[in-house]
Amino acid sequence: MTDPVIIGWDIGGAHVKAAKIDVTGRLLQVELHACPLWLGLEQLHTAVAQVQLAFKCTPAQHVITMTGELVDLFANREQGVREILVVLATLLGEQIYVFAGAKGILPLARVETQHYLAIASANWLATATFAAQHRPQGMLVDIGSTTSDLLLFKQGEVCVSGYSDFERLRSGELIYTGVIRTAVMAVAQQAYFQGQMQELMAEYFATMADVYRLTGELQEQHDQTATADGTEKTPQASARRLARMTGYDFIESDMPVWQEFARQLRQKQWQKLLDACTRQLSRVSMHAPCLIGAGVGRFLVQDLAQYLSCEYIDFATLLQAETQDLQLAGSDCAPAVALACMFAQK
Repeated sequence: MTDPVIIGWDIGGAHVKAAKIDVTGRLLQVELHACPLWLGLEQLHTAVAQVQLAFKCTPAQHVITMTGELVDLFANREQGVREILVVLATLLGEQIYVFAGAKGILPLARVETQHYLAIASANWLATATFAAQHRPQGMLVDIGSTTSDLLLFKQGEVCVSGYSDFERLRSGELIYTGVIRTAVMAVAQQAYFQGQMQELMAEYFATMADVYRLTGELQEQHDQTATADGTEKTPQASARRLARMTGYDFIESDMPVWQEFARQLRQKQWQKLLDACTRQLSRVSMHAPCLIGAGVGRFLVQDLAQYLSCEYIDFATLLQAETQDLQLAGSDCAPAVALACMFAQK
């Protein structure tokens, strides 16, 4: 008989992330699949089926967190939470638990309407709580494809100003910028181009995946989203998309120009994240805080930590796994892994 396992699920609006662990908290497998949920609930059915096929495991206990309730498929967050849970109950069976933020982990059978807002977009709290269990003080910086979370912790507790997206946007603990899906026009309205400050077009011509493809920092398996123009994912195609932002036609021989332009745009996003980190670190007195980097954009956290003279710790090093590659994959999908591990500790 197969030993029981725990599967942590992070149901996003663009991706489904899942982590399989054993009952001791050892990470066994991680899966990341595209799930453009705004196109319909069938996208969720497909992504979950792909994960189940990859994991090949029964029986399993499932513990769920989500942000997918925000997509415009749903009229409001309550409807989104309800409909996502209905789908998962159909697909995953009976042993389902749901992360309700500060209210803890609840059996699906005990989830009621009054829990929906606590369930909505609570994945960040799972990651931060897990980090706080492993380091005495510091800040978790989880940079994903679309958003970034900046979460202080001290003496085993997460020091947050609020729990809802509204409160977290206001406090600066949630920044809507990421390294894959974020439109370039949301990061910069101006940038240096050929030695002069250049106004940029406010059009959805390019994304930050194009930027990091040209800086050489993008891992292609992380980019599961269609490009802005629906064409290929090559350095040349990314340069062509970035060129449209300036009104300048792309010429193959000008590739170094566009690589430099990408570095300028990277700096714009990095500066925004630096300002956000500085704001958060000023809130709580800490001696020699560390920055724990998680998410597919954590390569930026390492730069931030160096600039701020903070110790850098990769979330991957907090995980038990047989290989470093598996640890790194777990850091890419930190909320799913953290939630599964927290459930194993119950």
